[in-house]
Amino acid sequence: MLTDSEASDGTVSTVEVTLDQGADGAAPHYHTRSDELFYVADGELQVMAGDRILTVGAGGSLVVPRRMPHAFGATPDSGARILIALMPGVQRFEYFRLLDRLAKGTADHTEFLAAQAEFDNYFIDAPTWTAERNAQRR
Repeated sequence: MLTDSEASDGTVSTVEVTLDQGADGAAPHYHTRSDELFYVADGELQVMAGDRILTVGAGGSLVVPRRMPHAFGATPDSGARILIALMPGVQRFEYFRLLDRLAKGTADHTEFLAAQAEFDNYFIDAPTWTAERNAQRR
């Protein structure tokens, strides 16, 4: 986390994410209250934005409007360092703590799904994205 919503009077939340070559970022989801800006500082990012799958290279950016399903991951041939901004901001520190607890097994999937409204992060099924990412792993 670079900036949480409390530090910006709710105007923005920002996070820097580093992904290894071919690594998944966020699973398909959407936000109801925030637009999301992706800026690729280094490498290449593969992004699902609605029904399109795009590659955004270093120096490129993409804005995903609220309610548009999206997901992201590093391309198979590159890692990526990205900056993400949610506008207006959403409290994200607790969201990332919940993700950490989920990874460590101290939180369960039911707790995670119950927190979707609190963190404005609604997960969806996106078969085209899943098929694309799986095909790249072969």
